[in-house]
Amino acid sequence: MPACDIADALFKNARILVVAPHADDETFGCGGTMAKAKALGAEVYVMVVSVANLEHYSAAHSYVPGMQRVSEFQQAMEVLGVDGTDVLYIDEQIHMRVDVLPRRDLVAKIERDSPIAIDRLKPDILFFPAVSYNQDHEAVYKAVYAACRPHLPSDKPFVRLVLSYDQPQLSWNHTKFHQNFYVDISDYLEKKLDAYRCHVSQVRPEPHHASVENVERLARLRGSEVSVKAAEAFECHRFLM
Repeated sequence: MPACDIADALFKNARILVVAPHADDETFGCGGTMAKAKALGAEVYVMVVSVANLEHYSAAHSYVPGMQRVSEFQQAMEVLGVDGTDVLYIDEQIHMRVDVLPRRDLVAKIERDSPIAIDRLKPDILFFPAVSYNQDHEAVYKAVYAACRPHLPSDKPFVRLVLSYDQPQLSWNHTKFHQNFYVDISDYLEKKLDAYRCHVSQVRPEPHHASVENVERLARLRGSEVSVKAAEAFECHRFLM
């Protein structure tokens, strides 16, 4: 089956949930895939776990108000055309400390409590971050993995395709990212980059891994791994046909 037919079959009329630890992770990891899915008729929803006021290492943006991050996120999602969003926590005591939350509480938010939780949205496809050295990313990875545990479809909605997404910072990581699932975003790379540019406070100049140029380089590198112009790579945890 041609690749375009596979993409049509996968995304047409699908309902997709993307879970991101922080605003910008979703665009880093699967912005092109979201744009492609929307073009093919899918519904796409994005859940961000934590956004708040933050002081961090940046010559241009050493202090970023949480509402600025929310505004940047909303602009990026408008570019990608997503259908709905939810930010779970806007508390400074939780932001960058998601790892101290009881995992049960975080799982409950993802599984049933958020307006776009798995139980409410009933997604066909779920994207979540690969595990990394970032404590929030690790906590979200483990919580989503738990929320997607196998169960009877009669008991709760069953997500048939579960994928963790790539991130530029995974070049510095304690756990290898095993990419085994690719989405051709050759026609959607510019839209991904336009969405990423909306995250003004997070974009870094070259040669930082969070530069626009590096986000493009990673997409082209992943594309070269499967002989297309640009791609996003994922680790597939479950694909039930």
